[in-house]
Amino acid sequence: MHDRARRLLESSQQIALGLLVLLGLAASSARASQLKPETAAAFDRYVALTEARMENDVRLNQFLVMDRLPDLQRKAAYSQLQNGQVYIEELRTQQEQHAMLIPGGLIHHWVGVIFIPKATLSEANAVLQDYENETEIYKPEIHRAKLIERNGNVSKIFLQFYNKSIVTVVLNEYSDVIETRLGSTRLQSASHSTRIAEVVNPGSPDEHERTDGDDHGYMWRLSSYWRIEEKDGGVYVQNESITLSRTVPALLAWLANPLVKSIPRDVLFHTLTDTRNAVLKRLTP
Repeated sequence: MHDRARRLLESSQQIALGLLVLLGLAASSARASQLKPETAAAFDRYVALTEARMENDVRLNQFLVMDRLPDLQRKAAYSQLQNGQVYIEELRTQQEQHAMLIPGGLIHHWVGVIFIPKATLSEANAVLQDYENETEIYKPEIHRAKLIERNGNVSKIFLQFYNKSIVTVVLNEYSDVIETRLGSTRLQSASHSTRIAEVVNPGSPDEHERTDGDDHGYMWRLSSYWRIEEKDGGVYVQNESITLSRTVPALLAWLANPLVKSIPRDVLFHTLTDTRNAVLKRLTP
């Protein structure tokens, strides 16, 4: 077992056990595991409002999430990043200053930033576009990766997410990615899932995807946004992700709510640090 996988397993036994109970009870109703049209529509509205905010951030020269902070907090965040720390924040997009309701679903919305000294925008982006080697860069969470096609700044990609603790969860995600350069020092990409399928019997000759709508609701939708800015003698790399999953039964809310926050945060932390390590590895002579 890889050292990193071992550390994750040892540190998440209680989390995994809690999720096993949660998903076992939640899966007792087949109807509850289906993504309903009103849930998908609410997620689409949430994403649209979030992307409108992102566009406004660019107009206001607030390209990275820390740039929206008050001056003292912003300076402290940049200082922490330059000292090798990871900045992570949970977000919640509002509609007319009110929380958006997602009937039948949960939204997990997180953003994180790292700083990679002495790297350039092109060097960082080369790692993010290296789909064929994502299984090495992000192991063991990415089990398979493939660039299906690329047409200019638009790509279609396939990723297989893998997580094994007490139960094994394998998901196939197909997504469209659009990359946009904003001048010579800034770049952003937006990835939207076009299909996510739970995998049955992974790794066996009988491996196959479940029929749409017949799953445990681990992840129904995923929108992911990367931003890279070159400055301060290196690059800042930011990832903002919005994930849709099934709701938590009220009976288990006391158990699940802490897990709903800790698990996405841990995944984002390791995604960002793996990205930084991959870029730094390429910079090493």
